Amino acid sequence: MLRKITVCLLGLVFLTGASLGLTLNGAGATFPFPIYSKWIYEYNKTTGIQINYQSIGSGGGIKQFTAGTVDFGASDAALTNDQIAKAGGDALHIPTVMGAVAISYNLPGVSELHLDSDTLAGIFLGKIKKWNDEAITSLNPGVNLPDKSILVAHRSDGSGTTSIFSTYLAKVSSAWASKVGAGTALSWPAGVGGKGNEGVTGVIKVNEGAIGYIELSYAMTNKLPVVTMKNRAGKFVKPSIASTSAAAAGAIRKMPSDFRADITNAAGADSYPISGMTWILAHKQQKDAEKGKALVEFLRWSLTTGQQYAEPLLYAPLPENLRARVMDAVKSINY
Repeated sequence: MLRKITVCLLGLVFLTGASLGLTLNGAGATFPFPIYSKWIYEYNKTTGIQINYQSIGSGGGIKQFTAGTVDFGASDAALTNDQIAKAGGDALHIPTVMGAVAISYNLPGVSELHLDSDTLAGIFLGKIKKWNDEAITSLNPGVNLPDKSILVAHRSDGSGTTSIFSTYLAKVSSAWASKVGAGTALSWPAGVGGKGNEGVTGVIKVNEGAIGYIELSYAMTNKLPVVTMKNRAGKFVKPSIASTSAAAAGAIRKMPSDFRADITNAAGADSYPISGMTWILAHKQQKDAEKGKALVEFLRWSLTTGQQYAEPLLYAPLPENLRARVMDAVKSINY
């Protein structure tokens, strides 16, 4: 049973079982931490293999993977060609699950909130400063929005969640694209930072009037409401497994061979616009044969048995046709 995710998990290293000799070490994204911790726990029960995963953010995971201090990295932001070269040139992106970046907020008495892309960008640019601004109230007729200042909560660390969120805003807002742009680490025009999805969740929870972006499972576990976003088709859609899968449908049909796909602002009436994939980063040529074999076996398990744990934790599992292609990539790892 999944241990409840709380905001005190900053910098957590998840350890499973006692030391049994072989240990795999990984680090990176907080976005998939709930599902990765579940996988690690279940896999350890079955195999006795210990896996240490540091939930430190995609930026930190990429740095450690590049430096060779971990056996695998994890990121919600695909590596650039330059980053692949710096990591040795043989980095593979292994998709594991897909998820929604929810816009969560703290407004007592307001359980439903609708926003569109322009309004969301205006809030995070610091241009929309009050909850009863006309830009927000016009999208929420009948909702009693307070005359209260908005506190923007964003990531303070290098983050794949930030990459998904900012990639979306850069697509839909020319003001955001020109002033802030997209990436894992940004110069924020407004707000306060929190480390990891856990940290941003904490900022939202303890500050009335706060709004921030977090992976959906963090919002649900901490009983935080989420925004219903207007998508590319003009429909208001909540983040969910179904709306994430809908967003991914088109991208999966055109999936590049290296799996570096962007599913933000996807077409389709049922698509949630701030959805993303998350990847395990692995070297195609493993330096340690024993660890390489263990990593391949864990990845195979994750893509088969492990997928059953995705939906209960509010992640969208990989479709069967994509899983088959990803499995071929896993089989290409040499050890």
